[in-house]
Parts: sequence; structure tokens; C-alpha cells
Amino acid sequence: MNLVTVSGPPSSGKTSVILKTIEALQKRELKTAVAKFDCLYTDDDILYEKAGIPVKKGLSGALCPDHYFISNIEEVVKWGVEKEFDLLVSESAGLCNRCSPYVKGIKAVCVIDNLSGINTPKKIGPMLKSADIVVITKGDIVSQAEREVFASRVNTVNPSAVIMHVNGLTGQGSYELSTLLFNEKESTNTLVGKELRFPMPSALCSYCLGETRIGDEFQVGNVRKMKLGE
Repeated sequence: MNLVTVSGPPSSGKTSVILKTIEALQKRELKTAVAKFDCLYTDDDILYEKAGIPVKKGLSGALCPDHYFISNIEEVVKWGVEKEFDLLVSESAGLCNRCSPYVKGIKAVCVIDNLSGINTPKKIGPMLKSADIVVITKGDIVSQAEREVFASRVNTVNPSAVIMHVNGLTGQGSYELSTLLFNEKESTNTLVGKELRFPMPSALCSYCLGETRIGDEFQVGNVRKMKLGE
């Protein structure tokens, strides 16, 4: 089984891109499934089910979605192996733009849209900087010049990635993306012992543990202060 991790900012078009790409993979008679990770709510699993795609959904709730993802991904891989899928797509929303859900040796895709702002690539951390493939969406809404400038900004942040334009509505570019996601020579049966490409966001301060009061006397653990003095 091949495993692919897809992440990106909220509403960047991840689900639409995955749906169109799986359509192309199904034409090659490849059995594909999706594991959808999110925080509080998602109905994307309904879209996958309507398309006849096996799907599992996980909501992190009060937990960091990155920590929730890495705590559950091995069980998801076992599910995929048991069902004998050819390709399992893990979809995770990078809600803080600091997320780092990529695993060494596992293909990583970051989806980002042209409407997010020309400086957005600089604001996204490992989720964009360590991706193998960067998919840019909503290119039909902006001018050709804007598309090229945005792609150039992405290339500056991650010069080693393959940068592609995919239209989540029409599916333009999804076939080309599908050819990069599945490789018969690659196989993933377990993630035990593998490592993340980048450490996850630091946590474990008093607020992580349920503290709600404000003030220095209530702040313990991993705390960082702004420099406000001259």
C-alpha cells in the first residue's frame, strides 16, 4: 500500500483536489481510501462516501491536530493494509500554519490557494517548506500574472518541491497529480519507528492543561514572552 499525506490551510481546496485525483486513480483501477483528520467538525467524509471512497474520520477536539494525527496514524495504516487498499490518503488541516504532519519516507503534499494572499507562503512553516509536492488551487479566479508571482513565492520557500496548479472544480491538473501519488515500487505496511520530518509545535504549558486564569502566577511550563522593552 502507498501512503500519501495531504495537508494545507483550511478551505484551500484539499478535499476537492483529493476527490478529483482519486477519480483519475480509479480509472486505473486502483483501490483508494481516505483518512480525514480535523479539529471540531467536518462533513467531508460524506462527500467521500457519496463518491464511493472508503473513509475514516477523526476529530481532535481540544487536542492539537498534529499530536492527534501522529497518535492515530499507525492505526489508520493498519486499517488500510487490512482492507488491501492500493493507496491511502491522509488528509489533515494545518490550522495554525505551523503544523508538521509529514513523515520521512512518506510522500507529502501541501495544498495552498491563490486567494490566501501573496505573502502567505512565507507565513506557513514545515507544512509547506518540507512538502514534496505543492498544489496551488483557485488559479481560475486570479490573473496569469498573479498565478506566476504566487508560484514564485512558493518556490522561494520550498525550491525542491514539485509545484502544480490543480482546479478542484473542473479537475484540471488532477490527472497529472495522480501520476505522482502512486508508485508500484513503494510500499508502506507500518509507520512504527519512522520519524517526523520536523518536530511538532511545542506545547505543555498551564493553559494546555486546562488553566483559564490570566497572569504570570498562573503560567508554568513552556511559556514565551514578547520583548516589549527598549
